[in-house]
Amino acid sequence: MTVLPSLAEVMRDYKVSRGVALRAFGVLRQEGMAEPVPGERWRVLRAGVRVDRRPLDQRLAEIIATEGFEVGEAFPSASMLAERFGVSRPTVTKALEKLEAAGLLAGGGQGKVRTVRAVPAREERS
Repeated sequence: MTVLPSLAEVMRDYKVSRGVALRAFGVLRQEGMAEPVPGERWRVLRAGVRVDRRPLDQRLAEIIATEGFEVGEAFPSASMLAERFGVSRPTVTKALEKLEAAGLLAGGGQGKVRTVRAVPAREERS
């Protein structure tokens, strides 16, 4: 992954305003050439690499369906999922809470292991 300079670095090095730098990054994003990452940085997307833009809770539900989790089995921790998906732990926690509300996961909370409560039906895509 190639990381582009931060917004502050672009402003400083090229002597442009924040608005100009944001518009430049916006064009890169719109063209599918770059995407934002934590810390006000951007990374270059490789040509031909498909980026999954679905909400995290949908991607986690797909993990339950596709990776063979059984009802009652322990689900990976928020830390492990945050590392796997390249997002923060609070983001993963919110997604896991949505899955708990939907009845797919049980448990959770500090020091508690989340378990699979139900396996979602897997949709066939053409």
